[in-house]
Parts: sequence; C-alpha cells; structure tokens
Amino acid sequence: MEPCPGARSWFINCTRVCCLLSRMEGMQEFSTRVLDSSDTPTSLGGELSSQELAASDAKARPHVLFLIDHLMALGGGETNLLKVVQLMPPELVRCSIATFRIKPEIRQNISVPVYVFPWKRFFHLDAWKAAFALRKLIRTERVDIVQTYFETSNLWGGLVAKLSGALLLSSRRDMGILRKTKHWLAYLVVNRLSDRVLAVSEEVKRFCVDADRIDPRKISVVYNGVDLKHIAAEGSKDNPFAKADWAGASHIITCVANIRRVKGIDVLIRTAQRVCRELPDAVFLVAGSLYERDYSEEVQAMIRSMGLEKNVRLLGFIGDPVPLLKMSDAFCLLSRSEGFCNALLEAMACGVPSVVTRVGGNPEAVNDGENGFLVPVEDDTAAAERLLTLLRDPERSTQIGERGRNSVQTRFSADAMIQKLIGVYRDLLAERGKKR
Repeated sequence: MEPCPGARSWFINCTRVCCLLSRMEGMQEFSTRVLDSSDTPTSLGGELSSQELAASDAKARPHVLFLIDHLMALGGGETNLLKVVQLMPPELVRCSIATFRIKPEIRQNISVPVYVFPWKRFFHLDAWKAAFALRKLIRTERVDIVQTYFETSNLWGGLVAKLSGALLLSSRRDMGILRKTKHWLAYLVVNRLSDRVLAVSEEVKRFCVDADRIDPRKISVVYNGVDLKHIAAEGSKDNPFAKADWAGASHIITCVANIRRVKGIDVLIRTAQRVCRELPDAVFLVAGSLYERDYSEEVQAMIRSMGLEKNVRLLGFIGDPVPLLKMSDAFCLLSRSEGFCNALLEAMACGVPSVVTRVGGNPEAVNDGENGFLVPVEDDTAAAERLLTLLRDPERSTQIGERGRNSVQTRFSADAMIQKLIGVYRDLLAERGKKR
C-alpha cells in the first residue's frame, strides 16, 4: 500500500524531531506540572542530599516510568496501569506515571509520582517542549524502563524514551483498530527500537507477528490480572446498588464498557430486545462513560425506539463495578474487537456467568459452554439464546459461574500479572547488562 502524502509527511517530520532530540544535550526548562513528588527524600542536616539518596535508591531497584496518552476515563488500559502501580511491590520496583492529560478525580487515588506534559498537536511548540521535558525526566530520575500505553505514547513517547537512554517496553492492547496510515508507518520504526513488546493476549501477539512483522521472541504475553483480595473484601460490604429502582428486577444482565461502537452496545440492545420478549422484567445495565457522543446518541435513540427504557439502563461511569457484578445474573459484552477484556475477568472472578463475542483474547479466558459462552460478532440472536439458557437454568448458571471463578483464580490473578511483569523487567535489565 502506497502511503498517502500526509502520512509520509508526518512520518518524515517525526523522524526529524527525533534526530534533533538525539543531538540536543542542553534543554530549556519546561514548566511541567508535577502532581506528586512524595517519593523524593528531603535533605536533613548532614545527611545525604536528595539527589544522592535518589541515586543510591535507583541502584537498589529499577525505576519504571509508565507513559500513557491520558487518564481522563477508566477504560481497560487505564485500569490496568493503575492496578499495576498500586500492586507493584515498592521494595522491588520504583514506579512513576507520565501522561498528557489527567482527570483530577483519578489523580486523587494514585499514590506514585505523576508527571503531566500537556500537548495536543504534534507540530505545535508544546509537543517539542513536552519531548524535552520527558527526556529530562528520564535522565534526571534515572528511569530504567519506559512502559508505554496507547498509540501516541507507543510512538512519540517510545522514540523519546529510546533517545533518552531508557529501555522501551511497548504495550499492545488491541488489534490495531485505531491505527491510521501514519501510525502503521511510525510503528515500522518503533517496533525496531523497542527492547520488548508486551501483548495482553496470545491473539494480540499473533497480530503483532503477522501484521507488524515483529520477531515472536521479542514479544512477552502478560494477561490482565484481577485483584482477588479486593473482590473478596467487597462481599462483606453493603451493596451501594441494593436500593436502586432496578434492583428488584427478575434478572439482571450487566455490561461493563464505555459507550463506544467497538464495544457493540447496539448489538447488546438488540439482544436485550429479544431476551425481554421472553423475560419482560429482565434489566440490562450498561456501566460506562458516554465515550463517543454520536454513537451514544444513536444508542439512546435505539433504546427509545424499541421501547426498552425500563429494560436497558445506561448507568454512566461506575468507579468500582464489583458490587454491580455481584448482584448480576449474567455478564454480557458483545465487542466487535478486543485485546483482552478486564471486565470479563472481573465478572468471572465474581462467579457471574458470561456471554461474550469470540474476539481477541476472549477465547483464551472462556472455554465455550464450560466457564462461559462465546458467540459470533454481530449475532444478537445467538447472544440472546445463550443468555436465556443461563437465566432459565439457575443450577447450570451457577456451575458455569463457579468454573469461571476458578479459571480466574488459577490463571488471571493480579499477583500472577505482577510476578510476570517483574520477570519481564528483570529480563530486560539482564539483557542490557550483557550488552554493556
């Protein structure tokens, strides 16, 4: 495929910026908003200075900087990052976060240092300033590994990270659904520069090998993990949704996803229409932000036109969906594409039987008919049939839910995820040591 002139221009300019960065040792100060610097020791009397303490600490444990495009809403990637920095043992790994935008409410719950480099357009002066500031942060804070999330961080941030002397751990969390021509071109460079590529599922790894032509030996698969302790603790608390007007429904089917076309919410509504013909008192709950405005309006219009106002409820963003899942009879997410679904794992960990599409890493978690059901994309008929099977047979539903819970406990725990990540970090550092 011949790249369009605009994409070629973007790629050339991106390369020029990186070359300039690699040559520039002196940088102007950029007024970066540091939202937290609680990890920085203070100097007292004759003790070591903060810089000396930081240098000593850096030798004892690696410093991983997590770079993500934004933290404005909690989708799968954002939730995964926050879970990793929360659960990563601080005595083993020093964690920091860098982003271009962050919502104050999300920031309040982060315990590690957060650095914000605001910029929106690649050719704007702010992007250059942000690149210089990120480079300075990596060098002054002795960052060993930069772990990137999402397109801009993978590409722009990945290039800056490598040119600043850090190891690059480039994450792949989907099947390339948001890529444009300029992204494909930039990945040709970043894939070569990356020290390791982190895939969230074997299916995403296959995509990286087949579409991006990455050496499979360079790709590590680390599944998303569920915090089982948190889920167990929620069982002892009063459910905040117990008094909701829909709480007394005959059957509750929950979907945890932001309102985006790729999440197939329109297919879910057609499925709800079929199920509610048989079970008119059933309620479908969608917990997620109205992420795409036009699509959200389309979804709301569908609900009205089908007369499902009482049966389909858009709850908006729910900070902790676990209490909602614990009172659900089934979980249903009919995505058109997935990397590996966090919400599915949370539902399974709660013992809720699930109906999901056969996309991305879903078949790696769900064995069809054993610990959940898999259905084809766009097939609301099949989805409705599987849901009715669960809702009409409570005994079988419970058995499937328990098998799902066991699957998560044995394969997809947060502890397993953290241990695998630490193993990847150690491998990267060991490889760098051999090269030196």
